[in-house]
Amino acid sequence: MSQFDQVSVVKKANVYFDGKCVSHTVLLADGTRKSVGVILPSKLTFGTGAPEIMELIEGRCLVKLAGETEFKEYKGGQSFDAPGNSSFDIETLETLHYVCHFA
Repeated sequence: MSQFDQVSVVKKANVYFDGKCVSHTVLLADGTRKSVGVILPSKLTFGTGAPEIMELIEGRCLVKLAGETEFKEYKGGQSFDAPGNSSFDIETLETLHYVCHFA
């Protein structure tokens, strides 16, 4: 799916890591919450509350989930699951466009 229809968008941006990650919260009609954003080339660590599916729209990155020892490469068209109450390290190799699906 290339777009979300019939949604509400929170106008204020979510800005993290001194602007290296910027997203907007999208609320679907059924109450589902997602965020749509961009991560500039950088090395960051994200904490998770709820489980997340990170759908990569465009770009390339290396990801290491908490408890893992190796980074794995992902690119646009792929996704990865991040467990709740955890974290993941991400190194964006190219500007990364993503949708975060919250469980």
